[in-house]
Amino acid sequence: MGTGRGGTAGTVARLWTAGEMPYGDALYRPDDTALELHVEGPGRYHPDAGQPIPFRLGGPVEVARIVAECGTTEVDPAFESALPDGSGWLCGGGSGMGNVGYLARLAPDRSLRWVAVMWSSNPFVAVRHEGTTAVCFNDWGNRLALDLTAPALARDGCGS
Repeated sequence: MGTGRGGTAGTVARLWTAGEMPYGDALYRPDDTALELHVEGPGRYHPDAGQPIPFRLGGPVEVARIVAECGTTEVDPAFESALPDGSGWLCGGGSGMGNVGYLARLAPDRSLRWVAVMWSSNPFVAVRHEGTTAVCFNDWGNRLALDLTAPALARDGCGS
């Protein structure tokens, strides 16, 4: 299995091209590097619905282990939006039984920069851009604000 660096596409890149993604909470890059992702989102009927979704990155995780233990799931897109600075695209949607959401940053040619898979966020259905912040909304009306200049989310996908 290649790493994506040096020209060989990794598992994450191959899955994305096939319309799939790993089925575990993490921020994945096409070179098979990944960071733990901790997200919680209240449900539509929860008294806190319509609130901000906490989003916290952790340490590195092994993509191969997540795929082996949890499998993969289909990418079900709901939106794709050009980034205001012209550096690419942000897309989002869901998967699974309706509880899984994802957000992905794409390069100008729509190749994958990263995909954040979130087990309990529910599908993301829209985004509003506020400068370098993408405010993403799930189907419960909850919002997740991402600073796209943060090292892990930047256009080159570097940092952790």
